[in-house]
Amino acid sequence: MENAGPFLKWAGGKRRLVHMLARFCPERLDRYFEPFLGSGALFFHLAQSRPRFEAVLSDSNHELINVYLQVRDRTGELVQVLEEHQRNYYAGREKYYYSVRDLEPARSRVEQAARMIFLNRTCYNGLFRVNRAGRFNVPHGTYERPTICNREALFSAAAVLARDGVSIAHASYTQSTRLCARGDVVYFDPPYLPVTKTANFVDYTRESFGWEDHVELASEFVRLHDLGCTVILSNSDTRRIRDLYCNFAIRTARVERLINCNASRRTGQRELMIISSSSSSNAVRGRRKEKRGLAPRLAAPAAIQAINF
Repeated sequence: MENAGPFLKWAGGKRRLVHMLARFCPERLDRYFEPFLGSGALFFHLAQSRPRFEAVLSDSNHELINVYLQVRDRTGELVQVLEEHQRNYYAGREKYYYSVRDLEPARSRVEQAARMIFLNRTCYNGLFRVNRAGRFNVPHGTYERPTICNREALFSAAAVLARDGVSIAHASYTQSTRLCARGDVVYFDPPYLPVTKTANFVDYTRESFGWEDHVELASEFVRLHDLGCTVILSNSDTRRIRDLYCNFAIRTARVERLINCNASRRTGQRELMIISSSSSSNAVRGRRKEKRGLAPRLAAPAAIQAINF
């Protein structure tokens, strides 16, 4: 089905950068991995601009993965629940928002998915953030009449997600990438390293993603490069990230950050794209340097851990 694309707002979503990112992907993909799925913008773009390919889509956020599974498997039921949310929200607005936000975990997986989509469409700037108890804690947004149920977008996305060879998993990125083999394409879009001490939007799950996590991810990036994969990673433009990936090709892009509460202050910010491709002469800039470059790589586990598909 044509025109399938992201149906969620997501901090750091790549809707505006997909054409640039796609340039670093082969024209023909055999297998594609996106272990920090988020809104899945690059996957949806590639799924409609490349010949059919296998894909492993995963994220450590179990609520997010449940949304994708319900969109794929129970689209009609999900639309019905979202339409009810939309009617109730237009009648009750902020009061209804907080009544849904404060609900205990919903009884069915469809209701859980509808709740997350509803909150995503009506909360402050579409931000997904949880507290240490794992409870969603973003305040109400200020949209006049948000589209809570976009039937066409959901059914279009479902058609792409239901293709043969597309798998959706609740898994850590290391669980997912242990399945990678030579020739696979991997796109990492982790929670960004904060540019400032106050820009700390990393609490997508109850476990934050800190500096040590970025160092471990860089080690996995190297392992996949050595394996013969095409690896692409997005992150904030900071000296620490540049140093961490100093031996790989680095490109920059200027994007508008949408998380700022003041729309007039949503100025363009630079992001980095780090590229490693076994088939590209531009991908690697020399050998690894222990003094400035990547930390020692992590030891591979004795066996691939099972992924909850």
